[in-house]
Amino acid sequence: MKKYIVSLIIVIILFLILRNTSKGKMVTNHIKGAVTSVIKTPDHVNKEGDSISTRVMIPEGYKRVEYAQGSFQRYLRHYPLKPYGSKIINYDDSEYFAQNWHEAILEVPVPSNGLQQCADALMRIRSEYLWEQNRKDEIGFNFTSGHYCSWSKYAQGYRPKIKGNKVTFHKTASPNYSKANFYKYLNLIYTYAGTLSMHNELKKISVKDIRIGDMLVKPGSPGHIEIVVDEIVNEKGNKMYLLAQGNTPAQNVCLLKNFEDTTISPWYRFDENQPVYTPSYYFDKAQFIRFK
Repeated sequence: MKKYIVSLIIVIILFLILRNTSKGKMVTNHIKGAVTSVIKTPDHVNKEGDSISTRVMIPEGYKRVEYAQGSFQRYLRHYPLKPYGSKIINYDDSEYFAQNWHEAILEVPVPSNGLQQCADALMRIRSEYLWEQNRKDEIGFNFTSGHYCSWSKYAQGYRPKIKGNKVTFHKTASPNYSKANFYKYLNLIYTYAGTLSMHNELKKISVKDIRIGDMLVKPGSPGHIEIVVDEIVNEKGNKMYLLAQGNTPAQNVCLLKNFEDTTISPWYRFDENQPVYTPSYYFDKAQFIRFK
């Protein structure tokens, strides 16, 4: 009996130590989230919903922040989803090892080349929105080197010649404005852009100004990035948000649960310069960027 008591004390001490470190807190949050998923039906999830706005319900006292018809914000809020319970599938058709992190899978195809990872998936979503809005001239991203690569130039036949950090563009292909060529352009972007280039290129946003489409980012190689796909507010002006992510290896884009606060999951609250724990990543501060 004494041996079991000692073992229990050791476990409790380890738990208390771990929860005070970022990695330890992620572990404890995962345990809490996994247990909650087993013993409790999600409070804010409609399993029949086929879009973000119909899958995730609003907590009492909140309402969705209104955005204009045709805006990127409405595009994301109404993004179509796979049926509830769909698994996260990697680019090679294997199942991702963690299947309890998400409440939804977005209908974003995953190419088999393995290139479409976390930042890439978000650049694809943004680019497809601009394409559908006939704003194709706005499609373009910086390489990590800082050189801008636009769809319009690529469609005209210009291709990059890369030597170290030096990039020059030369007309080496025939003009091709097709959708198939557009996805070849995105493969090029996936290869030479990422979280670091997006962080360096895009406008930084404070927590009080977050809106749908803004991205929580930790720049680096590797870093990570997640995108806000819905936004709600109460009478006091307090806001909550939904987060979605692509990941490494290249895989389905998913809507994330909130293991840090399971009572509001999958909604999140953010505080300026405070850490954010999501199921797959620890952000040491709430740092956001916004597409142009």
